[in-house]
Amino acid sequence: MSSVPERSEIDDEYKWDLESIYATDDEWEQSYEDAQQRLEELAAYEGRATEDGETLLEVLELRDELLRQVEMVVNYARMRKDENTADQQYQALSSRAMALGSQLDSASSFLEPEIQDLDRDELDAMIEATDGLETYDHYLHDVLRVADHTRSSEVENVLAELGEVTRASDDIYNMLMNSDVEFPTVEKPDGESVEITQSNLTTLLKNPDREFRQTVYESFFGTLGNFHNTIGTAFEKTVKSDVKLARIHDYDTAREAALDGPNVPAEVYDNLVGTVRDNLDKLHRHAELKRKSLGVEELRMWDLYMPMTETETPDVEYEQAREYVVEALGALGDDYQNRVQEGLDSRWVDVYETENKRSGAYSSGTYDTQPFILMNWQDDISSMFTLAHELGHSLHSQLADETQPYVYSNYEIFVAEVASTVNEALLTRHLLDTVEDPEFRRHVLNEYLERFRSTLYRQTLFADFEHQTHELVEEGEALTPEAADEIYGDLKSEFYEPAVMDDHIAREWARIPHFFNYTYYVYQYSTGISAAVALADEILESDGEVADDYLEFLRSGSREYPLELLETAGVDMSSPDPIQRALDVYDDHLDEMEELV
Repeated sequence: MSSVPERSEIDDEYKWDLESIYATDDEWEQSYEDAQQRLEELAAYEGRATEDGETLLEVLELRDELLRQVEMVVNYARMRKDENTADQQYQALSSRAMALGSQLDSASSFLEPEIQDLDRDELDAMIEATDGLETYDHYLHDVLRVADHTRSSEVENVLAELGEVTRASDDIYNMLMNSDVEFPTVEKPDGESVEITQSNLTTLLKNPDREFRQTVYESFFGTLGNFHNTIGTAFEKTVKSDVKLARIHDYDTAREAALDGPNVPAEVYDNLVGTVRDNLDKLHRHAELKRKSLGVEELRMWDLYMPMTETETPDVEYEQAREYVVEALGALGDDYQNRVQEGLDSRWVDVYETENKRSGAYSSGTYDTQPFILMNWQDDISSMFTLAHELGHSLHSQLADETQPYVYSNYEIFVAEVASTVNEALLTRHLLDTVEDPEFRRHVLNEYLERFRSTLYRQTLFADFEHQTHELVEEGEALTPEAADEIYGDLKSEFYEPAVMDDHIAREWARIPHFFNYTYYVYQYSTGISAAVALADEILESDGEVADDYLEFLRSGSREYPLELLETAGVDMSSPDPIQRALDVYDDHLDEMEELV
């Protein structure tokens, strides 16, 4: 019998309040049908969207109204499905909602190409002559900014139709890894049998029994090696697709194409990789400290995820964690702290793991709803940090939604991880400053150091690998599985120099879905944590001015480009300085851990 409770066994105060979106499923149905009927109203503007400023304003406002309505329809259905992934009723609602979103994309697909047919003077004249159109000034000029890289409507339509083909390697990889590859079942030290999966691999590699960890590691990567050529071919086709699509859109490289969307200069990428490489001694120190804490002569690849603690994580119940988090976020001012407390009291969070609930955690919500946070609480320090992390996303969205018109209420992934990681950093500092129990402090430090290592260093390693493999194809060289192994193995050896390498680890790239699902994406995790750690450090050292600037950044949504927004908060990501500042904070925390170890 499962020890995980049914949803009906959980008190309402620990469940998110989805009735605040739609009181009943019938209300959802009415909203769905209304939005679907209005799609024709939007499509009727095709061919005349830019005939004058008034018409352009009308179609933009109509599109935004429909986007807001469809987002509510989609989010409600998805979150209901996530409450119980086995519930076929909400699976069906979610599928219908996603189809409605695709219909809206299709109905509005004419709009940006028609805007790009204008020249800048025509657009500026329209904005000046039409009351209300100035709201869309940044958005409209951003559409024009990429006009030179937009092909004719016929070509773009063909590329859109071919999208399923050009991204086929992504689908093949996901199907292979999630459905067809069967990883071995191993026996845990307590005699229980467990099947290794992509999801539980890291957890199993934290088991105190070193022999078991080695078995898990070798079994997983040994199995992965059986599909080496298939995965390698899928990766090669992914990279070739990125390169060819970039060239079709008149970009010199795939990286240039990917970074042009959020308007991020290539030097930001290069600053990240270069600065992290210059500070590998800190990661080497972390690895050596881990070796000593484990009491082993050599640090092996199956040791990397082990915590530097002598005991299991202390129990941290949800109510206690709430108190810690709210207290820590007082550094951002009374208003921010009160918003967090009110949100926790207003059923933002779906707290506990229940039967068939979606795993993991996320922050959701729409422009017209309160934030919602999915958790699967485990009474541990990691869950507490995850709560602080997701509250960062929720407060970012709430502040942007309240301040910005809908068109600027969302924000690029480049800045999204800043708000969540600032909260983690503030929580770490608060706990280290207020909790005296040395073992608790040791667990807090270990959690923070591991999050830092796996985000800044590991994702930068991934970013370096991604760039090197794309450059190989752009230079006309063959990207074979062996070539990918060689690039990745060299990087892993350089980043984890004190550890002993083996043949398996060179294939680790093959288990990273981001390499197949997204293009030049992972670097943003590293830039995000760099900006966040630097900001949190300055917030704690200042008298409130930095916190005020930071909150203004959160309120800005996507009103400006990511680098300009971060400058509002006092962070210049065109410089390596924030990355170095974050790495220095990491080094300071290593000092603290060394004292405790």
